[in-house]
Amino acid sequence: MLNKINKVLTGDILKVLCDMGHDDVLILADANFPGEAIARSTTYGKLIRMSASDASTMYEAIHELFPIDVGYTKEPVCVMDLTDGDKAKGMKQPEVWDEFERILHKDHPDTNLGKIERFAFYEKAKKAYAVIQTGESRQYGNLLLVKGVVL
Repeated sequence: MLNKINKVLTGDILKVLCDMGHDDVLILADANFPGEAIARSTTYGKLIRMSASDASTMYEAIHELFPIDVGYTKEPVCVMDLTDGDKAKGMKQPEVWDEFERILHKDHPDTNLGKIERFAFYEKAKKAYAVIQTGESRQYGNLLLVKGVVL
């Protein structure tokens, strides 16, 4: 155990966060995300399962330690956008996005969540350094984070 480190962060997660470099991508995935398949297709192949945590709790824990690349990346924090079918059905913005945005705005009030089409999100995820698959059961509870630099 360590002081001042959120207890949801395991040694494996802390190592991944520390080992990542500038412009590396981290995926916080919901329970329905194809985490195993995506991680197998990445260069690094890192999948960490955190089934007892939801995505916003994990993001809350990570955001204290993880610099977001607001200086060099146009949209350093992105969600998987609603599909055209869900938009046609009138699906409203998922509440988990509001939670993601609230956490993001704590340190970066002028940065908004980017939205990436579903299959484009999967393609970007295949280039991620790691996937942390949570037990998030709410739809569209996936988040892409681009690591920035520590100044």
